[in-house]
Amino acid sequence: MLEQLKKIFSGNEEEMPVNTGSKPDISREKSAELYAKSKTYFPGGVNSPVRAFKSVYGTPLFIQKGDGCYIWDADGNQFIDFCASWGPLILGHNNAKIREKVIEVMQSGMSFGAPTALENELAELIIKNNSYVEKIRFTSSGTEAVMSAIRLARGYTGKDKIIKFEGCYHGHSDSLLVKAGSGLVTFGETSSAGVPKSFAEETIVIPLNDTNAIIKAFEQFKDQVAAVIIEGIPANNGLLMQDKAYIEFLRNVCTENKALLIFDEVITGFRVGFEGAAAYYGIKPDIVTYGKIIGGGLPVGMYGASAEIMSHISPDGGVYQAGTLSGNPVAMAAGIATLTELLKSSFYKDLNQKTKEFVDSIQRFATARNYKFKVFTVGSIFWFAFTDKDIKTAEDIDPASMEKFKLMHRELLNRGIYLGPSGYEVGFVSAAHTKIELEKAKRAIFDALDLVFSKK
Repeated sequence: MLEQLKKIFSGNEEEMPVNTGSKPDISREKSAELYAKSKTYFPGGVNSPVRAFKSVYGTPLFIQKGDGCYIWDADGNQFIDFCASWGPLILGHNNAKIREKVIEVMQSGMSFGAPTALENELAELIIKNNSYVEKIRFTSSGTEAVMSAIRLARGYTGKDKIIKFEGCYHGHSDSLLVKAGSGLVTFGETSSAGVPKSFAEETIVIPLNDTNAIIKAFEQFKDQVAAVIIEGIPANNGLLMQDKAYIEFLRNVCTENKALLIFDEVITGFRVGFEGAAAYYGIKPDIVTYGKIIGGGLPVGMYGASAEIMSHISPDGGVYQAGTLSGNPVAMAAGIATLTELLKSSFYKDLNQKTKEFVDSIQRFATARNYKFKVFTVGSIFWFAFTDKDIKTAEDIDPASMEKFKLMHRELLNRGIYLGPSGYEVGFVSAAHTKIELEKAKRAIFDALDLVFSKK
């Protein structure tokens, strides 16, 4: 037994044979029944488009429960989960400390639409341990936080236009749901029906990782740009790691043009570290936004800045933003329990090291077999790409490679591994993933890769 355990944790992938045979598809009978029924209630049968499994095989899985790093669907299939509710479950599913804190608070009521001491407690945890914000405002989602940050930037600067980057996603608010048109510097074009052209024209969309495009944008729209917004580390369209020099350039060009720099850290905030991508790069944004991780996965968001910038938010200033459920006591309770754990000594060191060992092992396996496959990673976030190139922009991603991901996703489900149902989505390791589960997942990924690359 000891020798078997040594083999499992040795990191030598070649010591155990890899099964290259395709496995039978899991049963989705109950999920299919639920999906058929849900389509009579919801557009496409879902309440968020990516859940519809349009990019992968089969019927969407209806999840019944989660515990630790595992989830179970309505058909009783068990999976090691790397979606983690799209990132916020950094402590895993159904964490006992979060659950107990939530139950304790719920016994006194679930919503008041009035201030509670819990808001102060969570805010203090954040502000005392995050040198990039002095005052904050809680919201009910990351989308709402980003929408509010944009309004604040416009109100603070007195300017209207926003610069965003192709391949970065900032939620579904009108002024940000735009894509690039033709040309190096362009007004955004609506990427959704229902977004007025006039809204999109206030948003300038340019390529990532292109300093010339930024310079031209500020020249073309001189004294009109309120802010540049970028994901702290772009992670909604693959994991698009940016060089520190480029982020420093953005910081400097914003300062020179009296525009604000906004970091959208809905994914990276509290994931790559307690202070997120801002600390990772050592670069201070003017406004930063965060998402559901600060509520342990419950509906919550937040934006923050210096006290001076935040003084422009009502009721102190003229920039209006409100929300009945902002600072909801149940979400605050979950956030207090979550962030208390994240602040423990060596939490991030241990989690990031565990993730690094996991992804490095997968990369070694793929490289040894000369597979055109690369794992991009930062902190506890990873992304599988069927490429041998460095990828820094959305345009670098080959759409044809998604067919390989489609096959891989099915094979992983059949082997008990759950990833988000799109090859453009990143995966997450949580504190609940042990070496044993990561070893199981690794072996399943090896099997799936061998099968994918055996197909012509």
